Amino acid sequence: MGKKVTMKKIASDVKLGKDVQLYEFVNLYGCEIGDRTKVGSFVEIQKGVKIGRNCKISSHTFICEGVTIEDNVFVGHNVTFINDALPRATTENGRLKKSEDWQCVPTLIKRGASVGSSATLLCGITVGENAIIGAGAVVTKDVPADTIVVGNPARGLRKI
Repeated sequence: MGKKVTMKKIASDVKLGKDVQLYEFVNLYGCEIGDRTKVGSFVEIQKGVKIGRNCKISSHTFICEGVTIEDNVFVGHNVTFINDALPRATTENGRLKKSEDWQCVPTLIKRGASVGSSATLLCGITVGENAIIGAGAVVTKDVPADTIVVGNPARGLRKI
């Protein structure tokens, strides 16, 4: 029988609540994860991210610096958050950008919202309480509470 391999990279500055479930191949640093939240395989959560209690973060998801996720939020598989409004590899003079060369633009996902698989959320938006973002949607602006949005760019489908 082979030896069980556990591959988790969890930095010493990560704050985990009670009964947090972390699956293999996660990469966590400088973030906070609330009680009873579940984080699937192949998820990266960067510094400064705050995730509330009773959330489900599905596999292959990327949650970048500047994202706050409140309690009871569902994030589907392969969801990508963006935190740079004007991404470039280099500065105007051709030097590779460093952390001080760009501005992190925050994103807020409010209590009870759901984000469908393969959705992309651009920076600077707020997703309202209990809102639902459809699978594959590209969210470019705020989503009102209790509203379903779908498509690229995401548009309101109906109120819940």
